[in-house]
Amino acid sequence: MGSMRRSASLFLAAAAWLAAAGPAKAAPLRDFCPDRPGLGTPPCTMDQGHLAVELGLGDWTLTRQGGAREDDLATGDLLVRYGLTPNLEIQAGWTAYTHARTRSGNAVARTGGVGDVTLALRQNLQNADGSGFSVALMPYATLPTGSAGIGAGDWGAGLLAPMSYRLPHGVTLGLTAEADAAVDADGDGRHLAYSAIVGVDLALTGKIGAAAELEFVEDEDPTGHSAQELAGLSLDWSPSENVQFDVGTNIGLNRDAPDLEVYFGVARRF
Repeated sequence: MGSMRRSASLFLAAAAWLAAAGPAKAAPLRDFCPDRPGLGTPPCTMDQGHLAVELGLGDWTLTRQGGAREDDLATGDLLVRYGLTPNLEIQAGWTAYTHARTRSGNAVARTGGVGDVTLALRQNLQNADGSGFSVALMPYATLPTGSAGIGAGDWGAGLLAPMSYRLPHGVTLGLTAEADAAVDADGDGRHLAYSAIVGVDLALTGKIGAAAELEFVEDEDPTGHSAQELAGLSLDWSPSENVQFDVGTNIGLNRDAPDLEVYFGVARRF
């Protein structure tokens, strides 16, 4: 009987220890940091094993050059991000449909179709949650899967170096430097293009944020060098920790840049 009591006592003690230890609790998720909205790219990465789906619901761009007017309307601009490690994520992007309408005098041309596929890796080098000073490297490649007149027509590649510095009172400074082997305008071959984006993000409330940005792009296409300058303004609203809605506009500041872009979309973390 004593042996049974000792065995029962040992069993109960072991059960109590296991119950107290229990399964390891999952670490709390970092703040959700979608790529949308805005011109720049954040250096923060997805939590390991978690997925984000970002969708541009509507995007209209107006470009006027030499008496011609082009209206581009895109929908289904999809970006999927997945955390491979605590500091590394993989991305895949694709635009489901773009309709382009060009008018020059009385002549009107229309084309439409799907966009190219973009594949990327983002390796955060410091503060993957975007706190303090955060920096990452992001190589990418585009695959010529788009429809004629919509896709670039050839493969391209590039490297982004996004950086941010979070200040007190909900202010974050951002910089994205980029160098590309961009596809030539005729869709055959590549050339050098590079850009820089600087911006300020403001947390207006716990759920609403705003951003103001400037972008400078140098494109050395064989058909003609261009130097674009754009300004961007955007707002985002997060009704929960895993969902964000956004709206934004980009305004061309010189003749080489598109005149106006207006867009809105949503991002969801799983």
